[in-house]
This record gives sequence, C-alpha cells and structure tokens, in this order.
Amino acid sequence: MTVHFIGAGPGAADLITLRGSRLLASCPVCLYAGSIVAPELLEHCAPGTKLIDTAPMSLDEIEAEYVAAHRAGDDVARLHSGDLSVWSAVAEQIRRLEKHGIPYTLTPGVPSFAAAAAALRRELTIPELAQSLVLTRVSGRASKMPPGETLAGFGRTGATLAIHLAIHAIDRIVAELTPHYGSECPVAVVFRASWPDERVL
Repeated sequence: MTVHFIGAGPGAADLITLRGSRLLASCPVCLYAGSIVAPELLEHCAPGTKLIDTAPMSLDEIEAEYVAAHRAGDDVARLHSGDLSVWSAVAEQIRRLEKHGIPYTLTPGVPSFAAAAAALRRELTIPELAQSLVLTRVSGRASKMPPGETLAGFGRTGATLAIHLAIHAIDRIVAELTPHYGSECPVAVVFRASWPDERVL
C-alpha cells in the first residue's frame, strides 16, 4: 500500500500529467480538496473509487483515512492543486505517514505560474533583461512572510516576480515595486489560470 501525492495542476483537468492520471485510475481511494480541485479531475478515477473530500476535514481526520487504507491494503491517490513543491502543505502529511511507516510517492503537477504564462502567451525570462524568476506571495492572516523575504528586496534584483494569492494586496504590491521596476514595467494579473472562468487583466 502506498499513498501517492499527485499535483493536480493549475485547474484544467487535461493539464494533469500522464503519471498523475494513471495513478488516479489505479488507486481504489482518492482524497482531494473539493474547494480547490476541479471536479472534472475526478473523472480520471476508476468507477467505484472511494472519493473523500478533505476540504472540511482536519489533519487528524485525513491521517485516519490514510491509516485505514493502509490497514486495508488500498493504495491512495492524494490529489493536491497545483504543484507539490510550493505551498502544497504535503510536509505535515508526510510526517504523519512516516510516523506510521506508510510508504508514499510524489508526482509533480503543472504549476500555476506556468499556466499563467501560457495564458499571457509569454515566457517569463528575457535574455539580458531577466534571467531569474521569483515565486513568492505576500503575508496573510494564516501565515507571515519571513523578515528577509520582502517584495522590495526581490524587486531590487530586477528578476521576474510571480506573486501568488495576492490580489487582496494589489495596492501595496504596486507601491512597493514601482520604485524598483518603474511605472512602465509590463504587469499582468491572471485569475484562475486554465480554469473556464480564467481572466487576464
């Protein structure tokens, strides 16, 4: 029995990787966050798959599902939005699995910044202008940014910035970055990249 963490991609069901799709089809149990995972992604699961929406569940309840599947010998597909390497909260689940000696794998997904670049029909690096890409966000109620990781600090590098989950702080972002990039710097806001209701501003 193995728990397979799968990056679902940015939203569109056909942007999941082939490996992710095959794992969904082969696992008799699938845990997913219904609030942020497109329901069409569950169509990759085989008929009869036990589908568990983790959106209303605590970490302890999710852990209990892993343990129950382990005892039953059932592989689990754990579907996460985006890519597992950034802001996925898999680390706390992995610690629980390791505590129980439950094997796991990680399958990457298409990250949202890549889907946003595709929506813009642009690459994010330009020779001799920007050869670095910074993935970041702003402090929120749930989690604060480390003191050394500031927008102004990143702005001083001149790198391309992909700022996630930050529309609520747009005025602050503009104020902090304009001194470093200037008022003519190209900027785009991509809402729900790759989803049917995607918007580009």
